[in-house]
Amino acid sequence: MVREPLGEADAAELARMFKALSDPIRLRLLSLIASHEGGEACVCDLTGRFDVSQPTISHHLKVLRDAGLVDSERRGTWVYYRVRPAALARLAAPLLTPA
Repeated sequence: MVREPLGEADAAELARMFKALSDPIRLRLLSLIASHEGGEACVCDLTGRFDVSQPTISHHLKVLRDAGLVDSERRGTWVYYRVRPAALARLAAPLLTPA
C-alpha cells in the first residue's frame, strides 16, 4: 500500500488474514503459538489458557489455518500448530513505511 496500491487478489487475501485475526481468541492463539518453545504448540498446550471448550479452540485454530496463518501436523492423537513466517511477513509488508 505504501509503494503501490494493492491489487484485487492481494487485497482479498490480506482481508481474509486480517479477518481471522480480528477475534481476540485467535489473535492470542497466534501469539501463543509463535512464542511457544520451539515455535510450535500442541492443542493440549493451548486449551488451558482460555475459558472456552477444546472444540471452540479447535474451531479457532481451523480459522487460522484456513487463512494461511498457521500450519498443522498430526502426531498421534494431538495436532501441533506453527506460525507461517511468510504469512506474518505478508501481513506486515503493506503496513510498513519505507525507511
